[in-house]
Amino acid sequence: MADHHGNSSSNHISQVDRGRLRLSFDFQANSAPVQNIQNAAPVAVITQPIMEGRATSAAAARPNLSLFKSPEEGRAVKAKQRARPFHPPDYVPEKTRERFRICQSIHSTGTLQLSPDLVYDFTSDDLLDMGEIGRGAFGTVNKMVHQKSNTVMAVKRIRSTVDEKDQKQLLMDLDVVMKTRCPYIVQFYGALFKEGDCWICMELMDASLDKFYKFIFERLNQHIPEEILGKITVATVNALNYLKEELKIIHRDVKPSNILLDRRGNIKLCDFGISGQLVDSIARTRDAGCRPYMAPERIDPQRARGYDVRSDVWSLGITLMEVATGRFPYPKWNTVFEQLQQVVQGDPPKLSANENGNSFSDEFVSFVNTCLIKDETQRPKYNKLLEHPFLRQSDASNVDVAVYVNGVIEKMANNIRPSFDDPSY
Repeated sequence: MADHHGNSSSNHISQVDRGRLRLSFDFQANSAPVQNIQNAAPVAVITQPIMEGRATSAAAARPNLSLFKSPEEGRAVKAKQRARPFHPPDYVPEKTRERFRICQSIHSTGTLQLSPDLVYDFTSDDLLDMGEIGRGAFGTVNKMVHQKSNTVMAVKRIRSTVDEKDQKQLLMDLDVVMKTRCPYIVQFYGALFKEGDCWICMELMDASLDKFYKFIFERLNQHIPEEILGKITVATVNALNYLKEELKIIHRDVKPSNILLDRRGNIKLCDFGISGQLVDSIARTRDAGCRPYMAPERIDPQRARGYDVRSDVWSLGITLMEVATGRFPYPKWNTVFEQLQQVVQGDPPKLSANENGNSFSDEFVSFVNTCLIKDETQRPKYNKLLEHPFLRQSDASNVDVAVYVNGVIEKMANNIRPSFDDPSY
């Protein structure tokens, strides 16, 4: 028999009853496990249903204690609902467990490869901190000792903003870098992620070119001989070319603080691959400010997506001009807009044969100005730079770099503690 709404009388449940049944099942689910929902008896609950299309006053929403045997019973149920404890689930999906294991492993352990035959699993507890030797906008550099092998190294700690998937990719990229052996590239030993930081372990050098040239100009009132500038150029171009040809890596951050020297006369490039990617990820998530060595095509928003190795060639030109003259070729920028106007819209810097009291050969002037061609399509890549007369002469010259570098570092040690500080680091 149908009612006047056309519904079967036996199946009709009033809206009030629907509300009571729904909330009674909620109460059962939160107070005790239900083995068979079909056999579970409805229980009256402390509610007054909200009717469709009508607002309910605060008084109407109060618990209807008349539905219980006594007011005390109603208040007890209400208190129990308020103080319901959290019980973690007994079952955790296997994918979730595996993700936790991977995440835990990435955050706590790493592989340290000191040589092709000397490999260690390590944690941060295996490293003895000997003190900070550098600090910048993106992290710090500390001198540390791997206690099991007694190896002294530099450990760069960079705040990581990448997720778990990218962390694994970065570690895989580093694994490729660790297997390479290039005399012009700082040796990477390994890395681990800990508490939001990426710890990158690398070969310890004695000074950065940034601190090295500033000490020479500002403390010694001298300049770097062109023969030494030539050897710095040979090392850097060969390192950049190796990264591109062998590892398919664009450095993206060539500058004096990323060119390192040691007392034995070695000149090596650092901060590429995993370190460069982390710095880029940080720059994308916050205002990185002016990046002084960046090429015009990378600063210009209309062209920034299409740069290649020639952007590093520009950065090399700015770097060489700075360390040769003792000063950065642009005036200090106060805003990114000033940088955009000068670098993208203005004329490129140009080295002259006599600059800031220094005299340079025509070959060196030509090489620097070739790197600073503003139109990147006309700017040469590494294969052309390696054929430049200045690079050929510098590669063939017999200069004892170790004697010169060691002499300057000795004076630095007696006057100022050398470090790798760099505000754009």
